[in-house]
Amino acid sequence: MKAAKEAGRWRTARTPYLKEIMDCLSPSSPVERVVFMKGAQVGGTECGNNWLGYVIHHTPGPMMYVLPTLDMAKRTSKQRIAPMIEEMSILQERVKDARSRDSGNTQLVKEFPNGVLIIAGANSATGLRSMPARFLFLDEVDAYDDDVDGEGSPINLAIKRTATFSRNRKILMVSTPNIAGASKIETGYESSDQRQYQVPCISCGHYQPIEWQQIRFKDNDPDTTCFECIACQFQMKEHDKPKLLESGKWVSMNPEADGKVAGFHLSSLYSPNGWYSWRDAVADFLAAKNDSVLLKDWTNTVLGQTWQEQGETVDHELLYQRREHYPAEVPWSAEVLTCGVDVQDDRIEFEVVGWGAGEESWSIEYYRLYGDLSRPEIWNVIAEKLRQSYRREDGVMMNIAQVCMDSGGHYTDEVYAFSRRMGIDWLIPIKGASQAGKPIANFPKTRNKKGVYLTLVGTDTAKELIYQRYRILEPGFGYCHWPIKDCFDEDYFKQATAEEKVRKYRKGVAYFEWDARKKRNEALDCRVYALTAVRILQQHRGLNLERLAEQRPEPDVMAETTALVEQKPRPRRSSRSSYLG
Repeated sequence: MKAAKEAGRWRTARTPYLKEIMDCLSPSSPVERVVFMKGAQVGGTECGNNWLGYVIHHTPGPMMYVLPTLDMAKRTSKQRIAPMIEEMSILQERVKDARSRDSGNTQLVKEFPNGVLIIAGANSATGLRSMPARFLFLDEVDAYDDDVDGEGSPINLAIKRTATFSRNRKILMVSTPNIAGASKIETGYESSDQRQYQVPCISCGHYQPIEWQQIRFKDNDPDTTCFECIACQFQMKEHDKPKLLESGKWVSMNPEADGKVAGFHLSSLYSPNGWYSWRDAVADFLAAKNDSVLLKDWTNTVLGQTWQEQGETVDHELLYQRREHYPAEVPWSAEVLTCGVDVQDDRIEFEVVGWGAGEESWSIEYYRLYGDLSRPEIWNVIAEKLRQSYRREDGVMMNIAQVCMDSGGHYTDEVYAFSRRMGIDWLIPIKGASQAGKPIANFPKTRNKKGVYLTLVGTDTAKELIYQRYRILEPGFGYCHWPIKDCFDEDYFKQATAEEKVRKYRKGVAYFEWDARKKRNEALDCRVYALTAVRILQQHRGLNLERLAEQRPEPDVMAETTALVEQKPRPRRSSRSSYLG
């Protein structure tokens, strides 16, 4: 297949661990539901596609294939399903060419004798209610929304479609997991017989799973990677993996479970040679181990395990004690300034932040301006403050390069008008989208009806990242600096750490939510918006913080030219013209 990892006919011998999973999807198996919690590069989606082809060929009936979004469903249909049908003559005979008239073959509907395949997105309740289904394939379920169109869990909505076929239905759930306690695939796996693929040591024959704690490497060198037997400590190499997989077997860790739900867990450490190696896993771990965001992704996608949230709160006093004396208004390493503005009913609060390589940040100034936001006077004061320049350690005068202003309150029209007045490319109205996994800055391609670039902010994602950076203890990548100034008082740090990530339940489904618990959190919001602004610069304006840092002279060179700077002030460094094109 064109879209598969390898070209040519399917060979179960390459992934022998998939045989039992596919056997459970056979009509002869008593298993009703198969749950596959996995890492990447183990063939989970291809396993589901094989089942899809088997249904069309051998056991035709109504089938539904659900992906996280409708766009993903369309893309999968075009890139995976259509090529599979085109390249297999036995399927071509049953699913007519989409180009023929009345073929019943569209992007989201594939008709075949005595059956039909509906491809749907989990973000559309309409698609999930489309028809009864005997066969149901739920792919990447941890990326599904918790609630779709106010009608509840998309997984439950889809499973209800199979009620008509309760005696002979088959349901396949596949996904890499996400956060412990809120992972949908983990919940499904825990309710199953929890099968584990064990392989025999090629020296002593002891059966054991391939687990990360038995992967060994020396001196942080991925080239020394091996798999050590837990019984005899014999070290197996990558070239031994085909023999290990061929001789492996699935072992139930919960044999007393209902036999109707079969659960399988598989990490990327089982990936066949040529797909993803033990060496790759070690190299990716070494690259991710010092960054909790990358480490979470590695845990989910390589180990196929949920991520256990740690350190849900940050002690504001520890951050307050980290304040430092800056040698100038803006320290040497800051390459660009952004500003995040929070709009309240009786005031405006905003923070100016400097950013350097690796998004290391320096808080520069924090303002609280009180007034009647329905009157122009306070907006004139805000405009004056936002146009203010700041002197960097090398004498360069820096302007704010990008401003993000909250527009989700009672003064939306005033914020829009202010954006048009200050420059729609420079002052961006933003609106929070509190949902896990949303990108920090979802910058639009076009202006809205009010003539501004209203940007949705993934506030959950931004707060997650900010709290992780609060915990970084050494200056460098992601580290946060604050100056010893009156505006960065203890109240500021209380607000900057006001929210906690707490587990809640909606219609019995667990999810996490950032909760301020009735504390003031304006400083945290301002930091979120300042982060959004620098992401807009990097993702949509061509800003490269690392390149700017490399192009500037070293600090000792700067010291030699300080006298010249003092004799002849440099022209202001206008970030607007530099970064907004």
